[in-house]
Amino acid sequence: MASHLWAAPASLLGLALALPLLALGGRMVWRDGVIEVSARDRRPSARPGMRAQPPRLPFDAITFGHVVLARSAALHDALRAHERVHVRQYERWGALFLVAYPAESLLQWARGRRPYLDNRFEVSARQQAERAENDGRDDHGLRLSCPP
Repeated sequence: MASHLWAAPASLLGLALALPLLALGGRMVWRDGVIEVSARDRRPSARPGMRAQPPRLPFDAITFGHVVLARSAALHDALRAHERVHVRQYERWGALFLVAYPAESLLQWARGRRPYLDNRFEVSARQQAERAENDGRDDHGLRLSCPP
């Protein structure tokens, strides 16, 4: 509970940013202590069997405290382990993460590196998510399938 309070300012920002998505028909789901908001598909399928397009947003998914916004529910599923690492980073850093993350990107840019890919918070999220997927566990350490 203390971790939720510590990250609450960022979560409130995430909820505020989620309002337009929800007003435009997005959906909100509570999953394992995190609010997941996905945008509504931007247009219905043009032909039978074709999928609707996710809306154009400058990200596939983004985390603010205990709120994760994504372009689609499918992207939530694909990126859940990665975004949960960011949730835990907010639990450690609290609202300071709103400054620490862009400061790290700026530092990487100033060093001539890639601001997003070389950001240490992103590197950590990619590594931890990959380990969880390779280990066959979800982001809470629970096995995804029974061993043979």
